[in-house]
Amino acid sequence: MKLLFIGDIVGEPGRRAVTQLVPVLRQRHGIDVVIANGENSAGGSGITPDTAADIFAAGVDIITSGDHLWDQKEVAQLLDGEPRFVRPLNYPAGTAGQGSTVLQKEGLPAVAVINLQGRTFMQPPLENPFIAAQAEVRKLRSLATIIFVDMHAEATSEKIAMARMLDGHVSAVVGTHTHVQTADEQIFPGGTAFLCDAGFTGPHESCLGREFEPVIRRFLTGTPQRFGVAKGRVLLQGALIEIDPMSGRALSIQRISESLPEKQS
Repeated sequence: MKLLFIGDIVGEPGRRAVTQLVPVLRQRHGIDVVIANGENSAGGSGITPDTAADIFAAGVDIITSGDHLWDQKEVAQLLDGEPRFVRPLNYPAGTAGQGSTVLQKEGLPAVAVINLQGRTFMQPPLENPFIAAQAEVRKLRSLATIIFVDMHAEATSEKIAMARMLDGHVSAVVGTHTHVQTADEQIFPGGTAFLCDAGFTGPHESCLGREFEPVIRRFLTGTPQRFGVAKGRVLLQGALIEIDPMSGRALSIQRISESLPEKQS
């Protein structure tokens, strides 16, 4: 089974890249399941039902999120009524929404998806993701052999430690949040695929998807600036993972960095 994970979708350019490139990638690689981090899909910060609808319509099966979860008030509709949307698992008990879900597609094995948020250099500080992950994986193992984890975190050490802890218990752990694609894709001894950060989907002639001039002014002056979403050199970034459906072990992992043709961007 082939699974595509798409790194943080940033604003309208990111949504456009998903709309135009996911069908191409599905056909080229024979992809069965698509998961995407959509927490920056609404104007570069947060997610709404409308932007989620665009992403689902492009062929994405599950949307994960992260620390910008609450930036758009309309997210409450997704948390309350969209089974294909997950927020970080390690929010306190009673928080709206779900931290994991199980995808059932006809003719394919069940795929469980867990969203976690790190605590190092991250706001708001949440409950311990390591403890939460252990309990959730134990629960999901009875429902799905294939388990995918989006580890939304700043510190590389926290992402690597999570993946090492879960090696042999989940199919893949892929990091998000930093918007910089790393070159450390590998399969650990227990069969868990790992990539420290999937990168981001959106305009790369930018500073992490935002116009770089106001970011530079902020660093120069220390004064507030409006960080608009940039426009140029739009890429779809992520990871393509092949998984043995019987054992749930990863067979291969490769980085994806696909350009949206300039004439369409």
